[in-house]
Order: sequence, then structure tokens, then C-alpha cells
Amino acid sequence: MKPNIRSRARKVLDDRLVSTDLQSLEAKYKPPPKGWIRAIRDALGMSSEQLARRLSLASQSVDDSEKAEANGSIQLNTLRRAAEALDCTLVYAFIPKTSLEETVQSRARRIAMRELRRVAHTMKLEDQATDDKDQKEQITEYIRDHVKERDLWKEP
Repeated sequence: MKPNIRSRARKVLDDRLVSTDLQSLEAKYKPPPKGWIRAIRDALGMSSEQLARRLSLASQSVDDSEKAEANGSIQLNTLRRAAEALDCTLVYAFIPKTSLEETVQSRARRIAMRELRRVAHTMKLEDQATDDKDQKEQITEYIRDHVKERDLWKEP
């Protein structure tokens, strides 16, 4: 994917994800300790045998699914089927901690600062250190001239 296409894709996703208040929804929709399947099933007054029948499964499979959800190892398809059997809608999303654009820019700045630190150390030894304003300009120039989006995630 070309950089300008990636940038537009980030903007579209940022508009969807950042403009809505998904960050506050994260806490609201945090799974209950025993998982959503068990919580909804209990709230409906449905036994595991009754849910198993709706899913055409053995009741032990429902118990296994509830345990798998609680420990985070459940498969998405299993959750989707359980949601349908409980007359619910499964919502699945990644909620970025910051905008995707900010994530990319922050990563580029980190890479630039790491690379420029090496140069700054040598310049300091030669008594040619730069001030903060020059350093910000150097970071911006380094990103523009050397940091390519395809290289941002090559290393941790």
C-alpha cells in the first residue's frame, strides 16, 4: 500500500474511532469476570443445558466455552454463535489509545531521536552540541528525509 493511501486509510479509521467516544466504551464493555456468555445467560435465567440445546451442542461444550471466554482463549466464531443463541449482537473492535496518525508520527519521532542521539553524542564530544530548537528541526528533517512508513515497524 502506498504511503498516501495509508495516510488516507488512517484518516478514515481515525475519523471513525477517535471522533466517537470509544475510549469510554472500553470500560463500559469490559467483560464480566466470568465472561459475557455466562453473565447474559444467567441474567436471562437460562441454564447451560438450555443454551446448549439452542446451539445444538452438549452442555459440557457451553461450560467449556464459558471457561474459555473467561480465560481469554475463546474463538471469535464461538462467541458469535453464543451471542446469536442469546439474542445478542457481538461487537468486536480495536480501540486505539491515540489516533493512528499520532501513533505513526510518534514512532517516526522515536526512530529519528534514536538515530540523531548517536550523532548528537559525537557533536557534544566535539563541543558542537545543538540547542532544543535545532534538535526539533533536525528531528523533523530526519523524519522527512530518512524515515519511511514501511520501515516504522521493522523492530520493536
